[in-house]
This record gives sequence, C-alpha cells and structure tokens, in this order.
Amino acid sequence: MKKIIHIDMDCFFAAVEMRDRPDWRTIPLAIGGSRTERGVISTCNYPARVYGVRSAMPTGQALKLCPHLLLLPGNMEKYKAASLQIQAIFHRYTDKVEPLSLDEAYLDVSDSTLFSGSATRIAEDIRRVILAETGLTASAGVAPNKFLAKIASDENKPDGLFVLPPAKVDDFVKFLPLHKIPGVGKKTAERLATLGFYKCVDIQRAPLHTLVKHFGSFAETLIERSFGRDGRDVQNDYPRKSVAVEHTYTEDLPDLNAGQQSLSELLPKLRRRIERCEATAHIQKIGIKLKFADFQQTTVEKQQPELDMASLTQLLEQAWHRGQGKKVRLVGIHVGLKAQEALAQLSLEL
Repeated sequence: MKKIIHIDMDCFFAAVEMRDRPDWRTIPLAIGGSRTERGVISTCNYPARVYGVRSAMPTGQALKLCPHLLLLPGNMEKYKAASLQIQAIFHRYTDKVEPLSLDEAYLDVSDSTLFSGSATRIAEDIRRVILAETGLTASAGVAPNKFLAKIASDENKPDGLFVLPPAKVDDFVKFLPLHKIPGVGKKTAERLATLGFYKCVDIQRAPLHTLVKHFGSFAETLIERSFGRDGRDVQNDYPRKSVAVEHTYTEDLPDLNAGQQSLSELLPKLRRRIERCEATAHIQKIGIKLKFADFQQTTVEKQQPELDMASLTQLLEQAWHRGQGKKVRLVGIHVGLKAQEALAQLSLEL
C-alpha cells in the first residue's frame, strides 16, 4: 500500500507578497495585471475570495466584484526562489518528489522510516518546517494514491491537513462530486449532469456501455477515479509536456494582420524559453491559442518537429476564421514536447 502526500501552498504568489508586507494580510490582494491594462488573475488571497475573486478571472471582472482590490504585477524571480526553498525541504524527507508547479508537489513516503513510517506525522512535520523556514503556510493531503492525496489536500484549506486512510476510501469517494476528478471540466460536468451523474457513486452504478458511448476512452478514467483507484507512480523526473507564451492586449486586435504582428513578437520569446529548457530536439507539435473579445477561445495544433513562422501563420489563419469576424484579446503560441529532462513550472502570464 502506497503512502502519498500532496503538498499545496496556500495562495502561493499572494502569500509570498503578504509575508514580505504583513500589512497586506487583511486586505483583498491579487496578482495579475493592473487597473489600467487588461489581464487575468493569477492568484489571490482569501480576503479577496470573500468577494468572489478567483484565479484565471479577467482582471476587469475581479475589480467589479472588489473595487478596492490591491493588484500587484507579480515577481516571478521571488516566487521561484521561494519554490526552490520549499522543494529543498521536500527532499529532506524523500527522494521521490514530483513537482506539479511552483507551489505543489507529490511525495511518495511509502518506504520512509521517518516518524516510524507515519505519513501523517511526516506531512505534519513538512508543514511545520515550511512555515518555520519560509514564513508560508501549506495544506497537505495524505492518501493511498496521487488522485486521492490531491483531493485530500483541498479538504482543510488553508493551512490544513487531511488524512484519508485506505479503510475510509470507499465511503469518501462515493459522494465525491465528479467535477473534482482531474479532466472533468465545466463542459464534461454538464454532460455528466444531463445523464444524471453528479457524484462518483453515480458512475459506480452506471452501465459501462453508457459511459463508453458518451465519453469514449475517458470512460476508463471516470470509472477508475470514481472507485478511488489510481495506479500512477510519483515521478522524480517529471517530464515537461509543453512550452508556451501568450499575451493579453490592452486593446482588442481588430484583424488578421494585427494577429500576424503579434506572432512576430511572441515567437522570439517562445524560442528563448525553449532554449532555456533545452527542448529544441523534443518538439512534436506546435499550436496557436486565441481568446476572442467575448472570452470564447480556440486552439489549433499541428504535428511537426520544428517551429517556423510559416506554419504558425497558417494555424493563426485557421484559428482567426473560427471567430467569424470577432476581435481578439489574447494570442498564444505553444509547442508540445516529447519526454525530456525538465522541471515543470507554472508560468505567470499577465
């Protein structure tokens, strides 16, 4: 039986800022853009969440919900430094660490002899040391697999610990909302609801042919997670799957020519990011993302091993035509990668 810990830092970027400015701890604060330029909220503190502000929310919408919101542009170098300090703490307890982003990671402590092999006490000590050495709080989940550990870490946020022992897994997952399963986004949740599926127990009771008919290959994941099963190992050398850059414009781009100009500005930035992670030889696909003025978005991708402007321009034209004349507020380009040695990082796009 595995012992997996999922550590998730509490509102990480905002927490770093509040640590350095204690007078900001009680006021609504968010990282992302400014009052004069458009952008999206990267993260926000809990006082801001009281007003309905959330990550990935357009900055303008956040300001309507909370007019006195303190907006900060963010400091990635400071956040990366804090993340490296936290990652170093993880490795004091086990070499089996899989970082998911700057602010969260899985730890496999199945073979650890620390605290007599108690995963609960290990998680408690990790949280204690993080607070003592960084001034930041972390929430933790302890469970028999990665899926359940990640769900558990969200149960007692912020600054909490939730332990799900094997004997209680069945009862816990039965009434777990399906939207908490990774891969079940808003649209999938709506499709599930139209079929009368809201909780994991509904999937447990559903006929296999019905699930396959409506969800194809994803039916297997739905079934496995609905029974609390997850056979994935914690990966020490977690492979980076993509590299991307994107930009949200202060004024909407009116036409395709403006979009092509955007590509010429973004492509050099993407090439620099690829060079930094030494991924050039690993490219297997390229893609374009557009977000239109009405916040609808589309992505077009193409399988190919190199990154060139001509191919990106073709993809841009396809994506632009999908908007049927709508202006564009965001342009992004990305490459998909084959397995390689690179630390997965959370990019801050403002």
